[in-house]
Parts: sequence; structure tokens; C-alpha cells
Amino acid sequence: MVCCVRSRLREIVGASTNWRDHVQAMQERKALHTLLAKRQEDLPPRRMKDSYLEVILPLGSQPQIREKYLNVYNSVRFGRILEDLDSLGVLICYTHTKQEAQPRSPLSIVTALVDKINLRKKVVHPDCDIKFTGNVSWVGKTSMEVKMHMLQLHDGDYCPVLDATFVMVARDPENKRPAFVNPLIPESPEEEEIFKQGEMNKLKRIDFSTASLLKMAPTAEERNIVHDIFLNTLDTRTVSFRSRVLPPNSVWMEDAKLKGLQICHPQERNIFNRIFGGFLMRKAFELGWATACSCGGSRPFIVSVDDIMFQRPVEVGSLLLLSGQVCYTEKNYIQVRVHSEVYDADTREHHTTNIFHFTFISENEVPRVVPKTYGESMLYLDGKRHFAATMKEI
Repeated sequence: MVCCVRSRLREIVGASTNWRDHVQAMQERKALHTLLAKRQEDLPPRRMKDSYLEVILPLGSQPQIREKYLNVYNSVRFGRILEDLDSLGVLICYTHTKQEAQPRSPLSIVTALVDKINLRKKVVHPDCDIKFTGNVSWVGKTSMEVKMHMLQLHDGDYCPVLDATFVMVARDPENKRPAFVNPLIPESPEEEEIFKQGEMNKLKRIDFSTASLLKMAPTAEERNIVHDIFLNTLDTRTVSFRSRVLPPNSVWMEDAKLKGLQICHPQERNIFNRIFGGFLMRKAFELGWATACSCGGSRPFIVSVDDIMFQRPVEVGSLLLLSGQVCYTEKNYIQVRVHSEVYDADTREHHTTNIFHFTFISENEVPRVVPKTYGESMLYLDGKRHFAATMKEI
């Protein structure tokens, strides 16, 4: 069961279940520094099957846990699945790095990014068992890529529901500096291909980041798109740059956003006494879903999640500000960006913690979202890029 995953993680790092004991538990972890490897070469290599795990979520066989996962449409809450994937990904990495002689791991393994989650089914049933499987698929010096799959029992067989790729990083016992992890050795041509794909994913992320609209100007084609949108919204009666008219079946981008606030209580902490990444993903997804729902006017279904970067940890007690924005629409598809930041009441400073990208499909065709300002146009182009990358994958 998924709750067993979290219990196992607490055992591995020696985390306390009581919030008041967390300072002492973290002090005890300092002593584990001596167990860290000085070089990656000092660590024994691992195989992909060494980290393979299967976990059952018994929604069918244990109805008492069903309500936690149930949404109003009588299907499974995707936000809960994000939480479970995050916990499982960390446990898989601890399995990869496990040293037999050490009951407690000196490593602090945290989620660095969600590279991609692609769904194969629109609806997940709330009364059938779910199986999660996964293993480490690529390893750098201090980072690990994890591939996970979710399947659901139907007529006696487990059918694929989603595929997910996460990247985790290993840090020292105090979660301050990078730490080396065991190298990974592919054992077959198929595993060689999986490992090579992990390397390509890393390079693709670097390219995507390098071409970011926050760093580089849009391409010539993208500049033409923005200019065409501008021309199509000019008021021909006034011939003024300032006077803008919304085209038919459209919505201004500034009117396609929602905001939310979350107080981060100790209940939502992870094993290192920061706010659990899965909780942040769930909250961001739920705001993203609501944003897509209010824009499209009908129930949206999640198609893909991509490029969630965990830029900084969220401390317990933080005020978490979430902002959901529809960036791009095409036919029935809605591309939503959720920006999360923490507000420090003492310094009155805002710091970005995450940016989430969600692709939804609506039951009906949705209005076209139209940017007004240059900043909104950049959001529009960024959303269009993410949407194109998702469509290429699925």
C-alpha cells in the first residue's frame, strides 16, 4: 500500500512522526556524514532491476481508503496520484542507493523535477485496484531518472493508465550539498536504449531551458504569430495602438486566470521537514484544473504534465501563493501554467518555488485565449511550445 511507502521512507532516513521531535531527528542525521562516498567510483554499480518496485493501491479490495481518492465525478483524484508517484519515486531511488550494512541512508533524496507524465486513459475508476511499478532508468553523478507506470485492474488484467518520468537528486544528510549515487549498468540492448533515452532527456531539458523566452527572443515565426494576434485585435474604427477589440469566440488572457493561497502546516511536511513535493503538485494541479474548467466551461481531463521544476524548497509555515493561467488553447485543448511562490511575512519578499505545466482536454471546444501585452504574448508562446511538445509525444 502507498502509506507503507511513506512509512518505509521515514525508517530509511530516521524521520520522526512527531513534529516536535524533528529538530532532534535532523541533528542525529548529521552523524551520517561519514558514510558518504568521496567519489562515485567508490560505490558499487547497480542494475535497473535492483531498484524495481511494485506497489498496490487497493481501491477495489479495501473500500475504506477509497474516499481519500474519490472526486465528485466518481473517478480518482489525479492530485492524489501525483502525491503517490512522488513518494514512490523517492523510495525507488533509496532502493537503488541502499547499502546492506547501513540501516539508515546518509542521503537526502528529493524531487528535482517532473520531466513528463502522459496519461493513456481519461478516467481512472475508484473501485478497482491500482498498481504502481518503477525503477531507476538513468544515473548521473548525483542525480537519478526514475520511470514509473500506473496500471489498473480491469477484468483480471492490469491495463496501463499513465507513464511518468521524474528526476531525483541526492544530497548530504543535512540536505545542503550534492552527494554521489551508485552508477547504473544497463544489462541488455533494451536497457541500453532506456539509459540512452535518459541521457537524451537531460540534453533536451538543457536545450529547452537555453531557448527559454526569459533568455532569448522569440523565433521569426513566433514574432509573426504575436504580430498577427495584435493586428487581429486592433479596433479598425479608431486606428489606435491602444484600442483593442476581442475577436469572436475568444477570451482575454487576463480574464483566464485564478489564484489561490495555501498555509503550509506541519501535516504536509516531508521526511526532511520541508513541505512535501507531492502536496505542492496536488495543490497546483487542482488550481490548474479549476482554471481550465472556468475557461472551457465544461469538465477538463488531464492529458499531460511536463517540466515541473522544483526551484527551491517550501518551509513549514510558509504562505504559498498559487497563480493559474490559461496560456494557450487549441480546439478542445487547454494549456495551463501554474506559478507558485512563497511569501515571507517578515521580509515581505516573494520567491518562486515551482512552475507547473498542465495540458487538459475539454468536453467541448474552448474559446481562443488572446494576449494583450508583450509579457502575456511570451506566456502564450511558451504555452504553445509546451503544447506542441506534448502533442509530439502523445
